Amino acid sequence: MNRAAVLIEPGVIELQERDTPQPAAGDALVEVLAVGVCGSDLHYFTEGRIGDFVVTAPLVLGHEASGRVLAVGADVRTLRPGDRVAIEPGVSYGDCAPCRTGRYNLCPDVRFLATPPVDGAFTEVLSVPEPFLHPIPDHVSDNAGALMEPLSVALWAHDKARTGPGDHVLVTGAGPVGLLAATVAQVRGAASVVVVDVVPERLDRAREHGFEATMPGRLPAASWQPTALIECSGAAAAVYDGLDALAPAGRAVLVGMPVGRELRIPAAAVQGRELTITGTFRYAHTYPAAIGLVASGRIDLDRFVTTEFGLGDVRRALEAPREDPSILKAVVHPQRS
Repeated sequence: MNRAAVLIEPGVIELQERDTPQPAAGDALVEVLAVGVCGSDLHYFTEGRIGDFVVTAPLVLGHEASGRVLAVGADVRTLRPGDRVAIEPGVSYGDCAPCRTGRYNLCPDVRFLATPPVDGAFTEVLSVPEPFLHPIPDHVSDNAGALMEPLSVALWAHDKARTGPGDHVLVTGAGPVGLLAATVAQVRGAASVVVVDVVPERLDRAREHGFEATMPGRLPAASWQPTALIECSGAAAAVYDGLDALAPAGRAVLVGMPVGRELRIPAAAVQGRELTITGTFRYAHTYPAAIGLVASGRIDLDRFVTTEFGLGDVRRALEAPREDPSILKAVVHPQRS
């Protein structure tokens, strides 16, 4: 049997035994070894929804995952049992216009782990299509393999922001994605990186990671103007403050999910300073780059993990970040009880 931690209703997690899946043609059966707890998991756990995605039936959470191949289905050519892999959680099928143009993250039929009604990775075994399993080197940990997913979010945001050497980057929101976005800015050669948050413990974490960190409205100097804004908090005030701070021709990328459906855009500033504003929805084609950055030692994902749990403690793993703001990233190990 295959154990899974199932969200029954907001605040209620039940450990269940389910049938072990069998790999279809083109799929591999993966033993799940590490799963990061994401902010979306916390929203589903506490509120039963995030944005337009609503939990209407029992759901297995978790989409930041790594594992080991147990078996392969017919037609699998690049994987074999024993391979360690990072699991890309969004499966698309290549038939729609976004898929044909390489933007498979915008596929209307994408099946994304832990997004209703698709069960996620807080389980012992998953069956995953071969193209969405990315081999990781032996020296890359299981935890780091799981965190290729939030690193992919940060990489995609920087792709959209077109950041490079000499940029001055403002990151709003010092959660895991925000600190990964700041890390990617450094790797891409940013001249300066400033992280803003309202939670003192998160600012402390940002400083521990080597970034200049401050509260809203306290940028380094009035003369400091970021050329790129990576907004990771979802707070309307952070969007407005970030846009106000941007230099002429600055680029703003909205990553954090806003509480409401709408934000007021300061059209005069956008026009007068020729600002560019865009959003992100997950990522596309980022896993090879993420794995390369970690395998080469340029990004250390293990330092982001601050607490770990077994499959039987998924509820505690979901409660811990809200109870202790100093927790940066909790990871669940489904093979542990």
